[in-house]
Amino acid sequence: MKLPHVLRWLALFYLLTLVLLTTTGCADNIIVLDPKGPIAEQQRDLMLISTVLCCLVIVPVLFLTAFIVWRYRDRKGSTAKYTPNWEHSTRLEVIWWGIPIVIIGVLAVITVQATYALEPSKPLASDEKPITIQVTSLDWKWLFQYPEQGIATVNEVKFPKGVPVRFEITADSPMNSFWIPQLGGQMYAMSGMAMTLYLQAYEQGHYWGSGANFTGKDFAKMYFNVESTTQADFEQWVKGVKATSPELTLDDYQQLAKPAASDVRTFSAFPEGLFEMTVTKYASLHNHGLSWKDIQKIQVKE
Repeated sequence: MKLPHVLRWLALFYLLTLVLLTTTGCADNIIVLDPKGPIAEQQRDLMLISTVLCCLVIVPVLFLTAFIVWRYRDRKGSTAKYTPNWEHSTRLEVIWWGIPIVIIGVLAVITVQATYALEPSKPLASDEKPITIQVTSLDWKWLFQYPEQGIATVNEVKFPKGVPVRFEITADSPMNSFWIPQLGGQMYAMSGMAMTLYLQAYEQGHYWGSGANFTGKDFAKMYFNVESTTQADFEQWVKGVKATSPELTLDDYQQLAKPAASDVRTFSAFPEGLFEMTVTKYASLHNHGLSWKDIQKIQVKE
């Protein structure tokens, strides 16, 4: 008769062990909890605070559920008080409704404050002048244009550490989501729209970037390399791209925009206004049967 009792405790022990292993053993691989910039750092703190507040309700409820099931189980010799007509307790009602309401209120205030503080298009406070990088989501690759430096890259983005980066994001493909987990949350890339996202890296390093929306066959290959460098190394990299890479022409862009995965590529120049052309061909024209050449002619006239 003692064997089932022992087995129950062994099952509980193994369950707790499994939970500990899955929640602590993989912690080093959760990159959103290892921020390298001010935005990601604040977002991590918000997640941790929200988790702790939720646990103030969830953990006691789980323990009380297990305790009640164990304490009031049907067994011989039970001394539990039998009250079949009990239906109300003001004290208990206040506890299990009042505490969650207070927690939800606190969580609401924190969330509203963080929402306004972390508004994506809000410039970051810094003594450094922001660098602008235009991002275009393609099937299944990312095109980065540096309007101030006059270069472009595919599946690779570099910028100086400590310098705010103003990402202007659009799509010339199905909607996707631009995401560098260690620097900040994701931002949707949508055709006909130019979204703004400010990010910054505290230190030099290599980070992982990815599309966070499922967009078809080669979605899994739609990731990009992110590197934060010193200002001198960034300028040297720009000079190297200008000196050794080919130009990106409109014909090249049309080929690049076709659905296919791509390796890292660099370009020493790109057509002026290419990003704006990509946005406006969906935003103002809605592609009303117009060809690429028709769109180019209209853009030139404007």
